[in-house]
Amino acid sequence: MTRNVLIIEDNPGIGELVQMHVADLGLTPILCDRGDTGLERFREGDIDLVVLDLMLPGVDGLSVCREIRSGPGYVPVLMLTAKSTELDRVLGLEMGADDYLTKPFSVAELSARVKALFRRVDAMAVAQAADADATEVNGELTTDGLRIDPARRRVFVREQEVELTAREFDLLWYFANHPGRVFSRAQLLDKVWGYNHEGYEHTVNTHINRLRGKIERDPARPEFIETVWGVGYRFRD
Repeated sequence: MTRNVLIIEDNPGIGELVQMHVADLGLTPILCDRGDTGLERFREGDIDLVVLDLMLPGVDGLSVCREIRSGPGYVPVLMLTAKSTELDRVLGLEMGADDYLTKPFSVAELSARVKALFRRVDAMAVAQAADADATEVNGELTTDGLRIDPARRRVFVREQEVELTAREFDLLWYFANHPGRVFSRAQLLDKVWGYNHEGYEHTVNTHINRLRGKIERDPARPEFIETVWGVGYRFRD
């Protein structure tokens, strides 16, 4: 079955470029040039991925992303932004975007991100099917007040539920399943994001900072996700 990619981008040149290369990947692109019309098309359903510009007329990209995430089901969101400040990226990720590209970006970068998001969706479907066959007790992971329920993709810290984005959950689950093992940023990009594109290690840093802010008592002195200076990160053994 062909997968549909909703592209919400008000710049005609960029929108048409993304549309062309999405089609080259064997996907069906649907282009909207306003946030409000993009949301209307999303609500109609049958969308498998959203490529979303941050600055849009009608309804801004952050508001579009927030509404997408407030609904049932999960559709990955790849955010496009002309802004390069960390605040803009963090806001988008906090609203639930799975990944981002800063303009200008290359065709190779765009293709890698789209392919990686679909690989991740497929892997999630397989994992959820496997979890459905397992018992709830066997599926959960608990350590020092942190409880992760993979079947329901829920996380609790000292029995208080913590809201994580899809990518934050995947990152935490990967760490928790490899306690004590040190991962470089490039390795985490490959294993969790599904690609290893030079120059995007900061994506890992941003997600880990956000994740620490949600699960650690003191993010400056993390108990769960530790920094191994000069190498990367590890989940406490």
